[in-house]
Amino acid sequence: MEDKRRILLIDDEENFTFFVKRNLEQTGEFEVIVANDGARGIELVTQIKPDIVLLDIVMPNTSGPDVAEFLLHNPQTKQIPLIFLTAVVTKEETGIDLINEIGGHNFVSKPVDTQTLINSIKMVLEEASKAKLTQTQ
Repeated sequence: MEDKRRILLIDDEENFTFFVKRNLEQTGEFEVIVANDGARGIELVTQIKPDIVLLDIVMPNTSGPDVAEFLLHNPQTKQIPLIFLTAVVTKEETGIDLINEIGGHNFVSKPVDTQTLINSIKMVLEEASKAKLTQTQ
């Protein structure tokens, strides 16, 4: 049996994180660790070494872009892929694409459909795996 993929979900909306965690873990494919603020997310990312980070953009104190900046400039975390989850850009604005980009980062618009999120996670993890393979060759 394949190991579960470890996800760090960083979002200040506790109800949102509760349901995303529950829905992703019910698939049996993922283990989800939640941080409800950016500073806690930064603490956890180096401790748990997730396979991917799901990150809200707008959060009090330490914003999603601040967390992303930390991840990208830290040698221990710069290879961890991330997906922004945001209500800043709506599905109506982005169209029907599964996943979009903001400043070179993947994002999924809120409200998040579970199957769309799962497909996006798998796609980003597959791309990261291919990139890692290319770097080692």
